[in-house]
Amino acid sequence: MSTATFSHVLEPVALGKLQLRNRVVMVPMGTEMGDHDGHLTDREVAYYAERAAGAGLVCTGINAVTNDYEMIAEGLGRVDTDAATPGLKKLADAFHARGGAVSVQLTAGLGRNINNVDPDNAPISASDNTHWLDPSVICRPLETAEIKVIVQRFKEAAQRCAEAGIDAIDIHGHTGYLIDQFLSPVWNRREDEYGGPVENRVRFAAEIIAAVREGAPDLPVSFRLSVDHRFEGGRGPEESLEIAKVLEAAGLDLLMVDEGSYEAMDYVFPPYYLGDNCMMTHVGTFKKALSIPVLGCGNLTAERAEEAIANGEMDFAGIGRALIADPEWALKLAEGRREDIRPCIRCNQLCVGNAFVGKALGCAVNPRVGMELERVLTPAETSKKVAIIGAGPAGLEAARVAALRGHTVDVYEKSEQLGGVLWPAATPEFKKELRSMIFWWERQLKDLPVTVHLGTEITADSPELDAADEIIVAVGTTPLAPPIPGLDGDNVVEVIDAHLGADLGKRIVVCGGGLSGADFALEMQEAGHDVTIVEMADGVANDLLMINRITLLRDLATQGVTVLAGHKVVEVNDKGVKVDGPDGPVQIAADTVVSAFGVRPATALVEGLTARGNAVAIGDCVKPAKVGDAINAGFEAAFAL
Repeated sequence: MSTATFSHVLEPVALGKLQLRNRVVMVPMGTEMGDHDGHLTDREVAYYAERAAGAGLVCTGINAVTNDYEMIAEGLGRVDTDAATPGLKKLADAFHARGGAVSVQLTAGLGRNINNVDPDNAPISASDNTHWLDPSVICRPLETAEIKVIVQRFKEAAQRCAEAGIDAIDIHGHTGYLIDQFLSPVWNRREDEYGGPVENRVRFAAEIIAAVREGAPDLPVSFRLSVDHRFEGGRGPEESLEIAKVLEAAGLDLLMVDEGSYEAMDYVFPPYYLGDNCMMTHVGTFKKALSIPVLGCGNLTAERAEEAIANGEMDFAGIGRALIADPEWALKLAEGRREDIRPCIRCNQLCVGNAFVGKALGCAVNPRVGMELERVLTPAETSKKVAIIGAGPAGLEAARVAALRGHTVDVYEKSEQLGGVLWPAATPEFKKELRSMIFWWERQLKDLPVTVHLGTEITADSPELDAADEIIVAVGTTPLAPPIPGLDGDNVVEVIDAHLGADLGKRIVVCGGGLSGADFALEMQEAGHDVTIVEMADGVANDLLMINRITLLRDLATQGVTVLAGHKVVEVNDKGVKVDGPDGPVQIAADTVVSAFGVRPATALVEGLTARGNAVAIGDCVKPAKVGDAINAGFEAAFAL
């Protein structure tokens, strides 16, 4: 049991007329779970409602209030007609049945940030801005009369929410979306009453707040503001503070402070490279200057949230992906079970990554996300003896789920450590949450009918398998070793061994610029080595999600890692590595050469067990993929038993 207390985070609090069970707010994140018309489905309601116990207030993702001037993308929520009301009521009822509170986020639109550009209609914006993704597309400035229509639509949408029993309204005003385009001089060059000085640029947002108050007079209103756009020419905290004061005067009840923009996309969805509490720099400044409550967010830890609320830096803890990963985040804090909170590994793989390609929200570490109705861990009809070979992410998740369903599980791992490839891969400080998953599984399995056998290598004829009713094979991968002269030399270390503490010289050449090689290079450069990455493709970490890759490439450059893309390793010798690039052969001096050429499935055991008929292979030994794919495969295999 945890000895830490989180009395300030867990303190009941009022937000306007709304009483909340604690100070945890699930900040808005899209789900892509709506129906074809953008209305709430039972699946989406179940997803939100499961988080009612883990937060004092749960905010939905964006819901469009109008399609008058911007095409609403399929999958995007919408409350622009009365057809949305039944879904809103179902959502409110689900929360109230659980003693929770729910806020609906309303958006004026995406403006220059919109993804689906209509070739027949220019995107709208505050001014004639270029589209963020395609600078050849020029946005159409909204006319004054059109602004008035959008403001009226906010009133109508807020009224629908209030009539359905929704508890609060959040206004989508951050990261360069349409309202933010009016707030910022970098995007607002208008010369009418909506442009120029701060009070004019805030007029659109202020009128929206007034309209929401008129449509839903009893509901508290929040606004999420990017106080630092984090790109040259973008808005900084000083001007954002002026804006916040005008928003407060307009009748705002809560300011959500965050950072980023589409020009600094990684701060919109902060990956693990950005570390803990990456948006807390300016929160205290806004708290001191305003009389309304302030929320901080951004990879926020429970400990930092408690400290910041206790010290008066902020009033509410904004928790996003951590509540996707574990819907009982606050409940476990209240029960003294901090160690039982499933870590969010900040990989963005199945949450943000899915949203970017129009898929429903998922989670790398919580396979029930989006399937709360279907994936209920009820006892299996028949209890079985299950043997799981491999204690990596797929095997550990399979063991946990199988045991929760009433099966007796034996896990066999040939190494002396749980975690498989996660253990060495998570040595960098920026990947500490990934290593935390291993400790989380270890803790969960202690209280379940699971026996872990470390240092036990299983073969196809091992007697340990004879009593098993079901066998799950999750043995992972083996390293690729291309036929390169000298790759078997004494100065060559495989990347996994390098992570595990092999002796490394000052000058390191990493052969292979996939995610594994690039992350290792960054870790070693931060530790004081001189590192060069050699990669045959045009860039490094091409297998990494675009948002995460932005930060990685910036960090590699900032730390001084030399990146030789478009170069092929042709020989390893006692002086280092000989490579062939666009300008011909080059010799790179190195004390240690790290082989990171990738991996292939470890199929030998899988093939040896196929004759048994009760074995199933999962995870990387089927096809190497991301950690989230392995965890989800482990869940699915055990759920099917």
